[in-house]
Amino acid sequence: MTAPLDGLLVADFSRVLAGPYATATLADLGAEVVKVERPGLGDDTRHWGPPWTATSSSYFESVNRSKRSVELDLKDPADLALARELAGRADVLVENHRSGALDRLGLGYAEVSRDNPGIVYCSVTGFGSGAGAEVPGYDFLVQAVGGLMSITGDPHGEPTKVGVALVDVLTGKDAVVGVLAALAERARTGQGQHVEVNLLSSLLGALANQAGAYLATGSSPTRMGNRHPSIAPYETLRCRDRSVALACGNDGQFRRLAEAVGVPHLADDPRFARNPDRVAHRDALVEALEDALGEDDADSWVKRIGDTGVPVGVVGDIGSAIALAESLDLGPTVDVGPGHPRQVRHPATYSRSTTRPMGAPPALGQHNDEIRAWLTRPAGSRPEAAGRTTEGTEPSTRHTEGDAP
Repeated sequence: MTAPLDGLLVADFSRVLAGPYATATLADLGAEVVKVERPGLGDDTRHWGPPWTATSSSYFESVNRSKRSVELDLKDPADLALARELAGRADVLVENHRSGALDRLGLGYAEVSRDNPGIVYCSVTGFGSGAGAEVPGYDFLVQAVGGLMSITGDPHGEPTKVGVALVDVLTGKDAVVGVLAALAERARTGQGQHVEVNLLSSLLGALANQAGAYLATGSSPTRMGNRHPSIAPYETLRCRDRSVALACGNDGQFRRLAEAVGVPHLADDPRFARNPDRVAHRDALVEALEDALGEDDADSWVKRIGDTGVPVGVVGDIGSAIALAESLDLGPTVDVGPGHPRQVRHPATYSRSTTRPMGAPPALGQHNDEIRAWLTRPAGSRPEAAGRTTEGTEPSTRHTEGDAP
């Protein structure tokens, strides 16, 4: 079996999280990713620690697996010429530079696509390329101004960011969707195009039902802690020793829950019989359920409630989440080589294809000689095999034979 994107060449001019997350995903799917980095410094995230790894930081390694690193100084004419050559040979280019920065270097979409009309050129910005082009975009800022913090956290506390740079991750996923859609269109027409994603739009798209609630009513949703605005009980509830997360999605599940915790009469109480009623009388419902749950420990309730088919679980941490995935035979992590920590695997599986075996994240400039030598040879040549992250990759049909690093 081969990976879906075998033979695809990606020029990665991105840094930090959203762009590198996208290109790491493309690498998982078989693409050859050449990461362009600043000489001596590299991607900002190489220096974002602790935690540290043997070569950089765990932050950097988490989104730069299976890539090759080349240091190019875009202010140096010779290096800039190599960068342009890379863009000219690539199937996909991903960048998140400030608006206009690459255009001034001859690396913007208009100039690159003139010489490489099949390129899929993906730009990642904070607030788009129009009126918001000059506004710097950082995940935390977009969580704040984009409304995510306003619906996250205790209702009596301050607005709270999510515990991971979620907007960057969502934008990286949207970038992959856009790139794959453009590649599918290119397969029909032979023409590439410019794909643009931005943090604010990706966040608004991910607000889903919460954005829908605002658009339907004109009122912005507010923080509810672990409660759900439209479903009850769908929250954390206290047991004798700690809390469990309960997710009753329908009236049948609630009846089974009430029976499992020894209060079957609640399912016939007119305040709780139907979901809209339970939402309207949530405080009374929670009090009644927590009185019952307080008679036993969380693990015991998880077993008894779970046996009825009602979604329930204890509130764990990342370590317990990985352990849970392992216990369910999901194979959540993979080994990327000596001296590097394991990584979370690509989340999708395929019935007919395979993902690329993950390679180690590169040291800064690890592939300088290989990539520079390849870029100075005529298109269609192949670099030395040393330093390749995988073997057996064939070039895409758009390139001449062997036109991939």
